[in-house]
Amino acid sequence: MPTRYVQPLRILIQFCFLGFMLWLGLRFYQFVNYFRSSGGIVFVDRPPAIEGFLPISGLLGLSAWIRGAGFNTIHPAAVVLFLTIVAVSLLLRRSFCSWICPVATISEGAWKSGFRLFGLNPRLPRWLDVGLRGLKYLLLAFFVYNIVVMPIPALQAFILSDYHKTADVRLLDFFLHISLPALGTLLFLLASSLALRNPFCRYLCPYGALLGLAALVSPVRVTRDRERCVSCGVCSQVCPTYIDVMRKKSVNSPECIGCWRCVSHCRFNEALSMRFAGRFMIPGFLFVALVVLVFWGGSLLGRAGGHWQTSIGIAEYRRLLER
Repeated sequence: MPTRYVQPLRILIQFCFLGFMLWLGLRFYQFVNYFRSSGGIVFVDRPPAIEGFLPISGLLGLSAWIRGAGFNTIHPAAVVLFLTIVAVSLLLRRSFCSWICPVATISEGAWKSGFRLFGLNPRLPRWLDVGLRGLKYLLLAFFVYNIVVMPIPALQAFILSDYHKTADVRLLDFFLHISLPALGTLLFLLASSLALRNPFCRYLCPYGALLGLAALVSPVRVTRDRERCVSCGVCSQVCPTYIDVMRKKSVNSPECIGCWRCVSHCRFNEALSMRFAGRFMIPGFLFVALVVLVFWGGSLLGRAGGHWQTSIGIAEYRRLLER
């Protein structure tokens, strides 16, 4: 597959996943509404994959599992998907962010629209950019610290609490009955995404911070052939995370999201390539296949291992939701 086809294929995959996640949201809404209508509408099975929107539950479950408190049976798919997304980053950099994440898909669409409208995406001054980037690491440290120091009995009690059992429902209600401050914040982030490239992902997403740190040990990196490179600077210009690719031999930044934009736009002598261990070139079609298969494979392993369906029964959901 010529590298020029990687970007259209990536965008297609992004929107396929976005459509799938919107479908998950609709199915989950129908599931919840069945109970809130006291069975007045047709029952729809709860889609376990909706737990992909519960990374904190996944982190809680992982902490409990590592510390010998058992697997999170309340939201097991959250743990499976959390581990799968980390595995994707360990193998293929932060490609989850640029190929699958719905928030990143919307943000990318916004800044590209902003570029078409205004002809540029201004970059913040370096001192401000670096300072704001630190926010996502502070948020990550806050969540990880509070979960790690939580005593095991308290961790188990929280996982089994009604509050945690309805975490997905409360997230749904957040969007169904959004408050004015929350709506204003979302609109501000969307508006800022028209001007800046991925501001939420770059400055505020603790999940992205974690995946960036995991990606530092990934054996897959964008590599520049100095003999072929003519230092035109196009690769640095098109990088959505402002990495100065042109001046690097190998890109190993936590900001690299594995989007292939730099590689796809390098048309002179194929000076840029995605390589394994700096030696073996990875064709575009193979990278695409690996991203999809590793992500999909994680859910298959979760199903095969019995860690996918919640242990909450219909009667329990009726108690929790018919109030």
